[in-house]
Amino acid sequence: MRTEFIVPRNSIPMEPDPPADRFPWYGIRTRSNHEKVASIVLRGKGYDPYMPLYRLKRGGPGAQGEAEYPLFPGYVFCRFDVKKRLPILMTTGVISVLGFGKEPAAIPDEEIEAVQAVLLSGLPAEPCAYLREGQKVRVKNGSLDGVEGILVKKKNQYRMVVSVTMLQRSISVEIDGERLASL
Repeated sequence: MRTEFIVPRNSIPMEPDPPADRFPWYGIRTRSNHEKVASIVLRGKGYDPYMPLYRLKRGGPGAQGEAEYPLFPGYVFCRFDVKKRLPILMTTGVISVLGFGKEPAAIPDEEIEAVQAVLLSGLPAEPCAYLREGQKVRVKNGSLDGVEGILVKKKNQYRMVVSVTMLQRSISVEIDGERLASL
């Protein structure tokens, strides 16, 4: 005698979602000064947002210390399945997912990795004007080995500009000119 088990349809295990790092990065536009709130809420929902920060000395006479500010004000980055973006859009402080028309557009991993490398290097970095053209360079050694950007020279100081094209925003980092190779 043969026994058959009947499994109700709704109890069939579904394939788990792939790990978040298998999804592309997307830029998320936030309400003014809501980057931190959106990032905290996204993390609470199980996402892994990335909100790059930089340190700035507080100004004014007698003021001491530093404060952290978003490197890209009004934006947070996050990896997620674009087909399941409603929870992202329903997050406190989130306005939209960046894209073309109504279609979200992914940000290349290399651009986010370059920003992360600059911030992890500990070298002085700050927001700067978005650059489309200029002498393209690659760092050939050190903590930024392999990172590409556009070379800018201010007085006797070299700076490399790294951009996030989708945001049309850039950061610059102070760098030793001897570590650079032209592309």
